[in-house]
Amino acid sequence: MTETAILRQRAPEQPPAPSRRGGLLAGLLRTARPRQWVKNVLVVAAPAAAGELFSRHALIQLALVFVLFTACAAAVYLVNDARDADADRAHPVKRHRPVAAGQVPVPVAYAVGGLLGVLAPVAAARLCGPAVAALLTAYLALQLAYCISLKHVLVVDLAVVTTGFLMRAMVGGLALGIPLSRWFLITTGFGALFMVSAKRYSEAVQMAGKAGATRALLTEYTTGYLRFVWQLAAGVAVLGYCLWAMEEGGVPHTSVLPWRQLSMIAFILAILRYAVFADRGTAGEPEDVVLRDRALALIGVVWVAMYGLAVANW
Repeated sequence: MTETAILRQRAPEQPPAPSRRGGLLAGLLRTARPRQWVKNVLVVAAPAAAGELFSRHALIQLALVFVLFTACAAAVYLVNDARDADADRAHPVKRHRPVAAGQVPVPVAYAVGGLLGVLAPVAAARLCGPAVAALLTAYLALQLAYCISLKHVLVVDLAVVTTGFLMRAMVGGLALGIPLSRWFLITTGFGALFMVSAKRYSEAVQMAGKAGATRALLTEYTTGYLRFVWQLAAGVAVLGYCLWAMEEGGVPHTSVLPWRQLSMIAFILAILRYAVFADRGTAGEPEDVVLRDRALALIGVVWVAMYGLAVANW
């Protein structure tokens, strides 16, 4: 072995060089995870279900809520990446994140995350009402607790991530003063748990027999348990949706067909199609699964059309 090789072996491992893909602002934007912003479209769920989506007031309020929720999520991502910077540098993929790579200094990530975390609820209180501000504050507190400790607690980690999706679905209704149906909350909550646990199950299947799981808890969950969770959640979500669709609320429909009830078919087909990927262990990010599979995307479009016709009473 040459002297150069020996010196190379003894040299301390250096952190990755700062990324050249843009400057500080580009790094902050990447850390805010723009690909994840599509999840915040859930803020329109409650108003859409209630048929109160297309008034000018509703569109303005929902646009504000979308921006504010995105700011809160970005704050959590920034703080999370700042906390995990040292650990991320040792990960083959996460080492390229802007904070870990040195493109965004850790103090800057903390500062920007903290600023967004303060400004978003304050702006919500002034522009959208105290209920929205309270929900955003609760979301921030829960997600920061998740980053610090709750992500290491069995089952609680699934509940926290699921609650984040449920809060997104609730906030639009709170902003517009729309009463939230119990079946809507059950369907949304268990639908989110279905996707979250399916993703965890897929990660566990793919990491089986390999060292260095991306999530520490994957070594403590069994694939059998995670399969049980996503199957249970899928069943409850379907049951909740069927009860929701059958509930007329005392208002007789005069449409050509009972679109609300017929939408149950599309919803169940969507769950069954998504379960195919969960069963194979290939259910990653929910938005990636939906956009990657044309059949599932088509079923989603059909469901939206059916429910839209039901709301319009066509």
